[in-house]
Amino acid sequence: MPEWLVLTLAMLAACAVVVIITLLRHRTAPEDEDPSETPDVIEYMTMWIGVVYAIVLGLAIAGVWEGRSAAQDHVQAEAVALHEVSERVRVYPADIRDRIREDVNAYVGHVVNTEWKAMADDGRMTERGSQLFQRIREDVTDYEPGTDFEAQAYQPLLDQVTAADQARNARANSTGETMPGVVWFGLIAGGVVTIGMIFALQIRRTPRELVLAGLFSALIAFLLFLIWDFDAPYSRGVTASAEPFLELFPHIKG
Repeated sequence: MPEWLVLTLAMLAACAVVVIITLLRHRTAPEDEDPSETPDVIEYMTMWIGVVYAIVLGLAIAGVWEGRSAAQDHVQAEAVALHEVSERVRVYPADIRDRIREDVNAYVGHVVNTEWKAMADDGRMTERGSQLFQRIREDVTDYEPGTDFEAQAYQPLLDQVTAADQARNARANSTGETMPGVVWFGLIAGGVVTIGMIFALQIRRTPRELVLAGLFSALIAFLLFLIWDFDAPYSRGVTASAEPFLELFPHIKG
């Protein structure tokens, strides 16, 4: 099911639940009930519940967005480091240079065309990707420089391979969901309590109040969906992209 359809259904369901409960409550309410009488303490509690829940939602959205941005930074760092490896080996003999570049291209092609799909579908890296990266490491570390010029390029190449390895490990660590289940319990329970306070204020069934209640519940459903969507940086909605690899290695087809 498309994610936009999930979001639409969740928002419509939240609106429908609030409106239906309101109408049912008024049908079963006693005739002498006065909806204009709301204790001051309930208004005070409702205000603070809304404020606290808004802060929690804001922190959750900021956290998952920061995680998504960090995931994209890992991809950028890995692509740049591999591109530097591919460029800096130009001082090596032709056979060594071509072999390293071929292995880098093979690794990038695997990441873009195979590993990215595995990350999105299964939330994991591939063993083949690790093997291809190890081959790049061996190509660089096993070569013994034959000239001073090659020796000067050797250590920077090692540094770039290390940077790519660190970025790959960071990408692996940010694959999958990051929000703990207890946090989701708090977010959902807080949303139920916040919307439930509407009924504590004895909402009436006038069109204006029903519309506002529906929009309020739909907004909370949207924000919860937004947190869920950003929670897995490589597999949902607004995901981290493999575009840095494609930009620095344009001959690799995604």
